[in-house]
Amino acid sequence: MLEGDIVKMSGKELRRVHVLKQVSEGKLLQREAGVQLGLTDRQIRRLAKRLLGEGERGLAHRLRGRPSNCRKGEKFKGKVLRVYQDRYEGFGPTLAVEKLSEREGLHLSAETLRVWLKEGAIAYPSRRRRPHRRWRERKAHCGEMVQMDGSHHDWLEGRGPWCVLMAYIDDASNEAYARFYPYEGTYPAMDSFWRYLERYGVPLSIYFDKHSTYKSTGKPTVEEQLLGQGPMSQFERALHELGVEVIHANSPQAKGRIERLFRTLQDRLVKEMRLAGIATLEEANRFLEGYLPVYNKRFGMEPAQAGDLHRTRPSREELKRTLCIKTSRALRNDFTVVHEGRLYQIEENIRAEKLIVEQRLDGSLRLTHKNRALKHREITARPAKAERPPEKPRRHPRPKPPADHPWNTFRLYEKRIEREKKNRSKEKNRESITTA
Repeated sequence: MLEGDIVKMSGKELRRVHVLKQVSEGKLLQREAGVQLGLTDRQIRRLAKRLLGEGERGLAHRLRGRPSNCRKGEKFKGKVLRVYQDRYEGFGPTLAVEKLSEREGLHLSAETLRVWLKEGAIAYPSRRRRPHRRWRERKAHCGEMVQMDGSHHDWLEGRGPWCVLMAYIDDASNEAYARFYPYEGTYPAMDSFWRYLERYGVPLSIYFDKHSTYKSTGKPTVEEQLLGQGPMSQFERALHELGVEVIHANSPQAKGRIERLFRTLQDRLVKEMRLAGIATLEEANRFLEGYLPVYNKRFGMEPAQAGDLHRTRPSREELKRTLCIKTSRALRNDFTVVHEGRLYQIEENIRAEKLIVEQRLDGSLRLTHKNRALKHREITARPAKAERPPEKPRRHPRPKPPADHPWNTFRLYEKRIEREKKNRSKEKNRESITTA
């Protein structure tokens, strides 16, 4: 393609320039040049003649930059775009081309229509490009990373209540652990994790999504901003206290092992419980205790390296202090604390402004200060408030109109008339005195 002094050539044509220059300088035979370029001797002579007569631009393809002989005319193009906008707005190019050919008798390719729509700035639906995902190799050791999630599904097929399966799967061994709960929240997450710790131990890291149970949606407080930390959910805070690394997935595909586990269990486990006649949550959890060992034996695998990286679980008392709901509450001057509408009396003399309220999984409540439990009691009966006599309705003062209000101007007019009358009467009195 020629544009003034600029010559557009392909890499193949540039290679021809280099070889043909050697032919013209006598450094290379035409037969050898034909072997290198894959051309006949006759074609080499034609190209060498064109190089001598026209220079390097003579080797550029003669059809480059020219319109195609199969190009659709402007009249056809305008008709297609008008029909598309009138009848097929919102159709993708592929579907629109099919309908234009079937219903309108207008034949063209989908790529041609796509180019015309872009040139005319006509909006059309386009397929979203799939994000690139990289395959991640399994962890080498058991307990190095555990994937966790909850599956909302009609597990009992209408025979019982709707429930959620809280499941764990080891990334290295594919060994699964699960338990049914009425909902997916903080208490089910903590209770299921406690049971996982009792069976396997504390994993090094846990991998889950950004559900509000696992990742806080609130804004950081001033203290968190000063410490350079973000807000944490109660479950995330408990994992940090246990020394478990928390990893949040940015997409369901990132935690594909737990998603595939749910897909398998939604097929196999549902049918197994149907055959067993499971109809309650308690029966389903008892059934899981016998079903999961069979499942792990069939679908589990040997880790790449031997050794279990699960740490020994803490004591039950430490787990009670960690796997609970911790809330900060202000201590009043009368040594009382209000929590969820209830009033608690602290029976110790302490110097503190705030206390920590721990709501444990067993339903008990614990008030602590500097990790020390405080003696307290709930105040169930509060003194009744004395009835006050009904207040008399207040009379609102009459609003004072501004100086330029018509009422004020009329009063000023009346005062001026009264002053004039008084002045007239005084003048008459003076006149009567002088005449006398």
